[in-house]
Amino acid sequence: MKIAIIGTGAYSLSLALMLSKKNNKIMLWTENENNVIEFNKNHKLHNIFKDIVFPNNISISNSYEEVLNNAELIFLVTSTNYILDVCNNIKPYYHNIPICIASKGIHKESLELLSIVVKKELHTNNICVISGPTFAIDLINNEPTALAIAGYNKKTISLVKENLQNETLKLRISSDIIGIQLCGSVKNIIAIASGIIKGLGYSESTQAFLINESLHDIKNIIYSLGGKKKTILSFAGIGDLLLTCTSTKSRNYSFGYIIGSTNNNFKEKTNYLQNNTVEGYYALDSIYKLLNKKRVNIPLITLLYDIVMNDKDPHQLVTFLIKKP
Repeated sequence: MKIAIIGTGAYSLSLALMLSKKNNKIMLWTENENNVIEFNKNHKLHNIFKDIVFPNNISISNSYEEVLNNAELIFLVTSTNYILDVCNNIKPYYHNIPICIASKGIHKESLELLSIVVKKELHTNNICVISGPTFAIDLINNEPTALAIAGYNKKTISLVKENLQNETLKLRISSDIIGIQLCGSVKNIIAIASGIIKGLGYSESTQAFLINESLHDIKNIIYSLGGKKKTILSFAGIGDLLLTCTSTKSRNYSFGYIIGSTNNNFKEKTNYLQNNTVEGYYALDSIYKLLNKKRVNIPLITLLYDIVMNDKDPHQLVTFLIKKP
């Protein structure tokens, strides 16, 4: 079958490789014409994965019409900020095709989960989401990895699981599409906090302290916004939280480390944001506003907002942990 992937970032390409194992025809959409030229020449994208040669059943185009023509499954793997634009761009070529959302975050303007944004814009219930402890490079290296999957209907979930799960990648079905998405978003925020702790010079014990405390806050966020508390125990929850909060491969963690190690130096922080996509930064802004809108008080989120957005002293995070009831 033909599968369309919107986006050509590292995670998009890693999912393309996973999907290609089932002899599917994979076509990725990119806005960068140079990516198309390079890929057509040698089946490589040096600016993302220098040494990877992609198989012949993967191709790239900058035409939405070409990518979506005869596609039987769509993966959305773009920055959260562009999801609405992508939906509007694919709308002329979209005909109720099952969609899997691999992007993580909250839409910054509507403060809605991405599944809601896509559902409203494309008028479909054929939507599922995936989230879990999977760095792109680990997928590509065929390390044993896992994802949680949830959706609005069993048919879409089954189609994605059938084509994505393989001998190294496990998918586990969840009944909580709200909680899975909130886990995927909030864990990036906590990863920034973990990076701050490490940047301040504290030990792994203090990081573990933070991660453990954050579990309670994430459970409360999920429940307050309509999800199930137990979803924190899924691959999208504790699994992804542990990975993202302890690895220098995470841009969220690395961003937090800069805040802690430079005592929240505005220039260093801004420079990193200009050169890297830090999803947790945008998620923090959206989650903070959403919680305020819903009148849900999560002190850790408020404190992190003050540190990251308002340049407050990052040492306040450790003080908060010690004093938290």
